[in-house]
Amino acid sequence: MKIPFILAKRFVAGESFTESIPKAKELNKKDLKLTLDLLGENIDDRQTATDTVDAYIRLLEGIKEQDLISSISIKLTMMGLDIDHDFTRENLFRLLDVAKAQDQFVRIDMEGSDHTQITLDIFKEAFEKYGKHVGTVIQAMLHRSHNDIHELAEMGADIRLVKGAYSEPSKIALQNMPAIREAFKEQAKVLLEKTPFPRFGTHDDELIDWLKSYAAENEISKDRFEFQMLYGLREETMVQLSDEGYSARVYVPFGTDWFPYFKRRLMERKENVWFVLSTMFKK
Repeated sequence: MKIPFILAKRFVAGESFTESIPKAKELNKKDLKLTLDLLGENIDDRQTATDTVDAYIRLLEGIKEQDLISSISIKLTMMGLDIDHDFTRENLFRLLDVAKAQDQFVRIDMEGSDHTQITLDIFKEAFEKYGKHVGTVIQAMLHRSHNDIHELAEMGADIRLVKGAYSEPSKIALQNMPAIREAFKEQAKVLLEKTPFPRFGTHDDELIDWLKSYAAENEISKDRFEFQMLYGLREETMVQLSDEGYSARVYVPFGTDWFPYFKRRLMERKENVWFVLSTMFKK
């Protein structure tokens, strides 16, 4: 049975870029920056991967045509990572050539732990070649992230730090929230000290309040880092952060392959499940 898209509309802006444009412009009008993401993952066909790169390039062009204040987020498994690493690298560099020519930014998203090392390897090559036009993501919950953060920070890389949304075993990742929060804070300190403009993706009030307090105590200006949240969650909080002088960015996903993303959002908080159930009975 196909699940109707209406159930995912809280978390996904549309099934196409065109559908997402009005929502994107509305968020920009509220002084919120955007990261647009074409949903999907784990492509195992070369032609489909090539077509996806073309779609990413059209997305960059669409952002420019619509005059949106937005970067894009991409997944390497959509560009062929499960097929061939060299093929993936070529696809990524083709996209980054366009981003550099148009002075745009591409965020390489982080996926499950099976892909962490190769994602970082390819990112480092891309960063050396394209610099400010590419960044990546670190998941604080992974045991390895302590070392990864230090290495990437020394490079001056553009990092988005998140707690992590993938289910991982205890030998790979922290399992309890207090420990994950503590890891996030320690890694955030490194980024704030060593990188020019770190990004923090979180809806966690404890972490938001801690970041604001830590920055103030250490005389780090509000415009030296960025808060990021997901589309459909806590928009009023994002507007408030922007009004307070912080940089605030909304991650805006779209596309027909929305179910895996939607499922992860439901698993994160029971409140999200109740929202979807209530939507089913609204006329």
